[in-house]
Amino acid sequence: MGKILIIGAGGQLGQCLKIVAERRAITNIVFPAEADANILDQSGIESLLQKEQPAFVINCAAYTAVDKAEDEVELAKAVNETGAANLALACASNKATLVHVSTDFVFEGNLVKLLTENDEAKPINVYGQTKLDGEKAVIALLKEHFIIRTSWLYSEYANNFVKTMLKLGAERDELNIIADQVGTPTYAIDLANAIFDVIASGSTSYGIYHYSNEGVTSWFDFAQAIFDISATQVKANPIPGSAYPTKAIRPAFSVMDKSKIKNTFGLAIPYWRDSLVQCIEKLKEN
Repeated sequence: MGKILIIGAGGQLGQCLKIVAERRAITNIVFPAEADANILDQSGIESLLQKEQPAFVINCAAYTAVDKAEDEVELAKAVNETGAANLALACASNKATLVHVSTDFVFEGNLVKLLTENDEAKPINVYGQTKLDGEKAVIALLKEHFIIRTSWLYSEYANNFVKTMLKLGAERDELNIIADQVGTPTYAIDLANAIFDVIASGSTSYGIYHYSNEGVTSWFDFAQAIFDISATQVKANPIPGSAYPTKAIRPAFSVMDKSKIKNTFGLAIPYWRDSLVQCIEKLKEN
């Protein structure tokens, strides 16, 4: 498989990659501290790659605060676009393949259809735009890249929708949840497995791929499933997005077509609710 270097090792996906690497007995892998892997420090990243000489770099580092990005445009742009470009340049000069994680938020989400990698990306918020610009930078600077767009990421680690719902569900009698934004949750452990499968394949079918769990749901139905599976007694009320205005507009429908990644790498993708059961069981254990 060759040596693997993880950028953004302390984040949600970085932690899941560490767990999955242990489960799969992948030992030739490095999880540097954030201070040693700052994608805004071009010379530092270059030095890190020269020192480690990885065959693959997985970039999990990103600015993901969707609403804050509307105010912190320059910071979001620096991390998601400039940072991605810095990493792509370092990979190019050190002959490493880059696995770069992106998002369904590159899409406008105004059409009810499965979104393919060839569909036009037309972001409607700053976060989505900076992630799209990051994709473009990687494509322009490095041939050896796999860009994997994912959606609604959650796990036992870091802050995410599942953990927030479990916390609020335990504290309150009633919750209002948006019901008119539709997509697919993705268990970050499943995404981590998929990334290692892509690397292990030895494929040079570079380009953009879509990965989320299987199935379609709304935030309301996702929350309802979290409460059902965890036996949390709370009343959930479906509300329209207009009743809960946020700084950043979200895509109304961002369900991605995963045929390309399944066919290219022979992946079997779990159904979202089955993975949610696994995650909640792990959270209970902890």
